Amino acid sequence: MCSGCAAYQDNADPVLLGDHDVALASIEKVVVVGPNRTKLVTPNSSLKFTPEELVLYCRDLRVICFLFDRLTPDAQVIEITYTIAKTYQPPKPGSVLSFQNAALGSVEMKQFLSNRRRDTHMNWFESASDWEQELERCGATGWRVSSVNDRFEMSTSLPRSIVVPQKVLDTELKKSFAHFHEGRIPRWCWRHPRGSDLLRMAGFQNNIYHEKDDIKNLEMILFGCQSSLCVVVELDEELPSPADIQLSHGRLRALCLGDISTSVSVPDDRWLSTLESTHWLDYTRACLRKASEVACLLRGGHLTVALQEADDRDMGCVVSSLVQVMCDPHCRTQRGFQGLVQKEWVMAGHRFSSRINYHRDNDKEEAPVFLLFLDCVWQISSQYPTRFQLTEDFLLALHDSIHLPLFSSFLANCQRERCKRSQNLGQSYTPVNGWRDVDSSSDPSDPPLPSVWDWSLQYSKHRRDRFTQPVPPIPSLQPLLNGNLNTHPDTHRPSDTVPGSVFLLSRGTFSCPVNLLPWRAGSSGVYKKSHRRAASSENVPGLERLLKAWAMAELPQGVTSTSAPQGPLDPYEPLLPLLMGPCMGLWKECYLRGALHAQAFSHPVSANHPHPVERLAREVQQLKDELARASSGADPIPPPKTAEPRRTDTNLNQNANNGTFLFPASRPQSASAPRAAPPPSSANRQTSRGPPPPPASAPPSRHGHHRDNGGGNKHTFLFGHPPAAEPRPDQRYYPAPNAAKLPKSNGSSVAS
Repeated sequence: MCSGCAAYQDNADPVLLGDHDVALASIEKVVVVGPNRTKLVTPNSSLKFTPEELVLYCRDLRVICFLFDRLTPDAQVIEITYTIAKTYQPPKPGSVLSFQNAALGSVEMKQFLSNRRRDTHMNWFESASDWEQELERCGATGWRVSSVNDRFEMSTSLPRSIVVPQKVLDTELKKSFAHFHEGRIPRWCWRHPRGSDLLRMAGFQNNIYHEKDDIKNLEMILFGCQSSLCVVVELDEELPSPADIQLSHGRLRALCLGDISTSVSVPDDRWLSTLESTHWLDYTRACLRKASEVACLLRGGHLTVALQEADDRDMGCVVSSLVQVMCDPHCRTQRGFQGLVQKEWVMAGHRFSSRINYHRDNDKEEAPVFLLFLDCVWQISSQYPTRFQLTEDFLLALHDSIHLPLFSSFLANCQRERCKRSQNLGQSYTPVNGWRDVDSSSDPSDPPLPSVWDWSLQYSKHRRDRFTQPVPPIPSLQPLLNGNLNTHPDTHRPSDTVPGSVFLLSRGTFSCPVNLLPWRAGSSGVYKKSHRRAASSENVPGLERLLKAWAMAELPQGVTSTSAPQGPLDPYEPLLPLLMGPCMGLWKECYLRGALHAQAFSHPVSANHPHPVERLAREVQQLKDELARASSGADPIPPPKTAEPRRTDTNLNQNANNGTFLFPASRPQSASAPRAAPPPSSANRQTSRGPPPPPASAPPSRHGHHRDNGGGNKHTFLFGHPPAAEPRPDQRYYPAPNAAKLPKSNGSSVAS
């Protein structure tokens, strides 16, 4: 760990990462900048020049720049560069443990973490009492908490406690696990205030014989407390696969940061089309659309909606969480959202360790499914900003924290693996050996891993205060009348369905496939998989009307690209986002915060060939001057034919309107012909974990000079000396964050 990490002070809590510290485990690649050149550094690279700056491309899309001190010996500069290049990529799984030991293995840190108290106001969903508390909060009568999986015998990926109907006994429940993939039976997740229940389940096992008692138990589990209607929502056909998400995220990353090794960047006129070709926004839209459909169904009341995915560990987590964010105001608070992630992701068995790929040894399983969910939440919050207590800063902090292999929340694929590390697995039963103590592979010397929700270990109080914003108090639930709050139950509710009806919702339409439930497929009782689907039955017009009515009600008339959806008056009505093209935006504060540095490093610095962004800045400045003269009635000055050579004392951190342009410190005397404006990929954001520093002037740049000629004129990357003249009223100057330096002995450094 770096010198700034886990630094202890009197009467002060330790901090895992300082404002300008970077964890080695979060580094994607290392680039060095020298006189008129840049180079991607690998463990086998050879440097033929002395680096002046060190640029770290992080996995969380940040780009951190470090400037070497002028007095640092060249040999030490090269040694630091090679050390980082050889250690930031773990060559074997033990490297992650080494990183954890360096960060958390000190005696002081172990003692501190052992005395750390968890947030008692948050539901962790680790015990049966936690689930009972959630049942009471939702008013879900007719359900109970079962500990049938207490020793992970029925399912290794499900938590110890699951919620099942009260009328199903544990002895009968045990027979149902074999009928579902990995034993992930239908289980309760959440109840809508109008009385509908949301369930999750995996796909059915093939070639399983269903006895009469098994069929009865399966029917009771699937319908829960509802006896009339169940809708199975299929997720695999409409939503992206983990491989699709990984490919799309990789393309999005390449678009935002470019390819530093080839110095290739996407032209401005093709940036938006390239963004569309990544399909990231398409996948976000698909998840939001499916969650909106489920939210509308639950709003109807008196039915059970079961989300079905093949393994129930990826897109089931996304959709179930989004539905609760849309419908439950409690899940839009900080503690409620943290409890939601605990319930639907951590305890439900999402494969965090495999999907994040901390060890970088299993690329086939890597997929940022959780990051896609955070993007979907941001889309809803951007359209309903006053309905969320949690802010964008909170989502961004959670996005960055997932790339640090320090938190127990993300370092395992299920509760069983977490219990195995903490030596709290208990006993296991086998027919041959009976009950035996389970041997744990964890080492007692391994450091304790904190929870990601202990934000004070990462962020200062000032930063944590920005995680929330004031919102109106959540109104209490109205008393349930027969489990239904619908004051107009016959308006949209499908009253023409037969008791015990099961429908399939797929691609926005309802159908009644013969083989939807294997035990109803035929008299033989054997499930034969078939993809044939019957046409929509006459019994589903009520469900169709329900979705169509809410789709029309939530679409304001005259919607334009700048109009926002009108939130429903009832706080428990779903927040249905607008999914049209102009209404779906790119999360710039997340994906584009490193784009400015990445674009600058994609082009070598040369005194005879100015940076393209600098040329564009001059052209924009020329256009602004012409507009100012036109408004004052003066004759415009024709643009010159040649461009002014690059100055070394220019200030490249000027932000205007919504796009970031790099303006020189002093107004150029000439500029080239105008061209198209840059894409929104150049958003200028704070790249460090700390709050923005106060304005400060930096000494002039020494880019393009040798190390022995820089003298005292040195500045952090891209941020030059501000002009002495008074800025014009129509310009907005933003102070740039000072990049941390790498001095000889002390200062901000890189975490190991």
